[in-house]
Amino acid sequence: MLREATEDDVNLMLSWRNQETNRQVSKNSHEITAAEHAAWWSRVRADPGRRVLVYVHDGRPCGVVTFFDLRLDGPRTGSWGFYLDAEGLAERGETLPVWLAVMRAAVDHAFDELRLDRLDGEVLADNIVVRRMNRRFRFVEGTEERQVHDGREIGVVPISLHRDNRHRR
Repeated sequence: MLREATEDDVNLMLSWRNQETNRQVSKNSHEITAAEHAAWWSRVRADPGRRVLVYVHDGRPCGVVTFFDLRLDGPRTGSWGFYLDAEGLAERGETLPVWLAVMRAAVDHAFDELRLDRLDGEVLADNIVVRRMNRRFRFVEGTEERQVHDGREIGVVPISLHRDNRHRR
């Protein structure tokens, strides 16, 4: 289940975002400082074009889903991303089921709650596992772009999912 993130979630979100597994698959791979995170939280809370949600599995918070660049007039579009408590889920043997569940919940939220027509995102080109999972959810890949973040050159692949192509359970 997804719920709105609150002030009580801020430190937990930062700890998950700074896990090595999450940093390796992010455009910005440096360890986020408490000051950077506080500034980000302050910005997103005041931005009507953003939503930050916490994914809860079996009563335990274990992931963050962000929606941003929301355009809710005209063609309704937005971008998204997520990260999980990779270490905690791995210890409990829950990584794959929660990964599938959070993606389902995020796509459902995008199209059912936010009523988007198109959901966009990005994935690192060398993140083959996530790219396969995105295709499973019917996201379509665009052309890879080379970018520089945190002093490293990376390939970034845009993805999109149109409401009409959404896989319905």
